[in-house]
Amino acid sequence: MAWLILILAGLFEVGFTTCLKLSDNFRNVGWAAGFLVCAALSFYCLNKAAQDIPLGTAYAVWTGIGAAGTVVTGMIFFREPSDFWRLFFIVLLVGSVIGLKAVSAH
Repeated sequence: MAWLILILAGLFEVGFTTCLKLSDNFRNVGWAAGFLVCAALSFYCLNKAAQDIPLGTAYAVWTGIGAAGTVVTGMIFFREPSDFWRLFFIVLLVGSVIGLKAVSAH
């Protein structure tokens, strides 16, 4: 269950980074509120997951999911570049997250 909560934390991280971009420097109140809600839920879930998963592993997986998800979101919704090397390193990052899960004691 801790791993599912950690994945949820990573998805909320993608949510808060996306809301941050859309908040227009916090001038758009709706997106700013979305940022605050997603950030709070992300940190809450990370904290819950870190009760059962080693903190270093939990943090690395959380940031990996957030980073990869944010890059993919940027490519899809904000027309950010999707060249070979960006995709290569995102796949490498996702592979690293999967590797951490595979070698984790929990």
